[in-house]
Amino acid sequence: MIRRAQTRFCLLLAVLIPASAASQVVTVSGSVEITRPRRHAKDPGKKDVLIWLTRRSGTMPSLQPGQDPPSQGTPPSAEPWPAKQRFTLLQKNKTFVPHLLVVPVGSEVEFPNKDPFFHNVFSLFEGKRFDLGLYESGTTRSRRFDRPGISYLFCNIHPEMSAVIVVLDSPYYATSNQLGQVEIPNVPAGLYTLHVWREGSSSNSLKSLERTFVASPNAASFGKLTIRDDIPLPMAHKNKYGRDYEQPVPPGQAYEHR
Repeated sequence: MIRRAQTRFCLLLAVLIPASAASQVVTVSGSVEITRPRRHAKDPGKKDVLIWLTRRSGTMPSLQPGQDPPSQGTPPSAEPWPAKQRFTLLQKNKTFVPHLLVVPVGSEVEFPNKDPFFHNVFSLFEGKRFDLGLYESGTTRSRRFDRPGISYLFCNIHPEMSAVIVVLDSPYYATSNQLGQVEIPNVPAGLYTLHVWREGSSSNSLKSLERTFVASPNAASFGKLTIRDDIPLPMAHKNKYGRDYEQPVPPGQAYEHR
């Protein structure tokens, strides 16, 4: 009931925003706070919480591993993006760098292997299912991400490796810094839906944080968001065949590059 009233109020505000204000751009800001069960000894930190805004003509669902997006629905309206459409997710020291990569729909991501041994990048989850196959040191492979969604990436050889690619159809996004602060620049004044994603938080927790947001010169803050840390990390997973990982081979054998 309260949320319905808030939505009606925001819609009324959007109608009342004068044309001069609607043509302006603002920096949307706010902060995040992470709460966790007492059994979690390690502080999860406030960094890398993704906040993004979409026009009210449509939204992108928050997906957890193995969950498919709805088959029907109205897609969001297209938004302008910066010219850069190629991104890099590096493999170095058995680590993906960066761990979290946010890209626009239609982007191509390269996966160079800078380790002295083979890698095999794969993703079994929406929004992009793919398998780059086995490739050696000094080579690279790439994939185009042509729809919005969240891909959890792993290596079929090294179970400790993981990364996340979030594909958005809105350019109005930012990730939180170590203090939990968020700033989204150059947002045109208007009516939006605010979305939240964080690795280590369940889809239900994140969905409950979605809200209507009116960006205007007089109201450009979404306040403080309290986010539950309710999924253990690192994420348990199988290899690309759905089986347990084999024990590591000794140095100089099958997967070492010579």
